[in-house]
Amino acid sequence: MTKKPISTKSVVYYIVLIIVVLLMVIPTSRKWMAEGMQKIGLFKPAIEQAKSASTMPVSPLLAVETAMFSDDTGKTFSTQDLKGKVVFLNFWATWCGPCRDEMPSIQALYNKYKDHDQIEFLLVEIEHNADGAKEFLAKENLKLPIFYPESEIPEAWLSGSIPSTVVLDKQGNRVFDHKGMADYSTKEFEDFIISQINK
Repeated sequence: MTKKPISTKSVVYYIVLIIVVLLMVIPTSRKWMAEGMQKIGLFKPAIEQAKSASTMPVSPLLAVETAMFSDDTGKTFSTQDLKGKVVFLNFWATWCGPCRDEMPSIQALYNKYKDHDQIEFLLVEIEHNADGAKEFLAKENLKLPIFYPESEIPEAWLSGSIPSTVVLDKQGNRVFDHKGMADYSTKEFEDFIISQINK
């Protein structure tokens, strides 16, 4: 009985399979892979939907959803207190891989607008894990404003999946809603934010 030689196609298949498994198992490679997929546009938020959302008719009774949040000092506030500003809300948890993977793109957006007086960034760690959030930010060298929910979060903002990102216009209306990981450092998203600031 003669052995059948291994084909080049089989060898390549197994090498690729091993590489993919290693990329999925090693945490640092997962982050690298996720960032690479963001950069090639696989996790791009749908800005067209966001632009049309601002023109959708809204019932006056349901026009403005609101929630209460606190910062690390325990100071609480409502999103209604932020009227007159565009609000970028990102809901995440320390254990959520996709949430952590999109943070560098949020940091890039935040760095451009952190000193702008017409926009607020609220990165809401939904489980009140302040120690875990601080540890994650320090480990990744991120400087983002972390907040914690102090009331029910409207289902339109957070409907069970994270990460979840919402942008509120200056009147408090939801004009952008994206469930899942995305790259918020793109020019297209930045142009959307600028258009909301300039309204």
